[in-house]
Amino acid sequence: MITLELKNFNMEQICNSGQCFRMNRIGDHGYEVIAGEHYLDLEQEGDTCRFDCTQQEFQEFWSPYFDLDRNYGAYIESIDPTDEYLTTVAAYGSGIRILKQDLWEMIVSFLISQQNNITRIRRCIGNICSRYGEKKKNPNGVAYDAFPTPEALAAATDEDLKACNLGYRSKYVIRTAQSIVSGEVSLEAVKGMEYDEAKAELMKLYGVGGKVADCICLFALQKLEAFPVDTHIRQALEKYYQHGFPMERYQGYEGVLQQYIFYYDLFGEKELV
Repeated sequence: MITLELKNFNMEQICNSGQCFRMNRIGDHGYEVIAGEHYLDLEQEGDTCRFDCTQQEFQEFWSPYFDLDRNYGAYIESIDPTDEYLTTVAAYGSGIRILKQDLWEMIVSFLISQQNNITRIRRCIGNICSRYGEKKKNPNGVAYDAFPTPEALAAATDEDLKACNLGYRSKYVIRTAQSIVSGEVSLEAVKGMEYDEAKAELMKLYGVGGKVADCICLFALQKLEAFPVDTHIRQALEKYYQHGFPMERYQGYEGVLQQYIFYYDLFGEKELV
């Protein structure tokens, strides 16, 4: 068990931030997190967080996964104090961190996310993990499903994935998996690319447009300059930034601020008072 006092870290906000779909709240203070083949029980009370894992696994996987070495407080402090909207949304979502998630898992997750809501995305991903993921147990004997490999999903049929509630997105997942398996697009190569090159390479995958590619760049590759624009973000920009979001001021961490805006639009007050 690893116990830490963490600032700017709120599991409830992270869980509901729309960047991860295999986190579940357990009881008043607990969370179950499944990432790729990894499983974590985590408890948080105030700033106190308890990670039920070995020191080695924490250092090698969970600390980078939660981006614990990055100073998010500095991003919030850098916000223009005259920007009432941005200071409000950042304060509201100040516990969100940009997770460093598995590239393949994020590709599939955000293909499924198109024209979808968070609850249904979680259900769809749970379905494909149950059907195609390797059955595993954590050290405490808790059974869970690893995320399916590209090979497993490349071998699926359109009907199989539609039975997992993917609908029209099933063809995106299958053809993308086949592109990865065939070597048409190399995940390892994408991991080594700069943001613009990685985004362009990801958009070669069937069903991956600009917004989905930006989500993958932000939530898998931690390209913090990626700024995905969906309906929530577009509405906020039209309302509060008619002349454009001040990207230049926040160069290099625009995506962090995007998450604050997205989260506030989902759960915060809709009108500033």
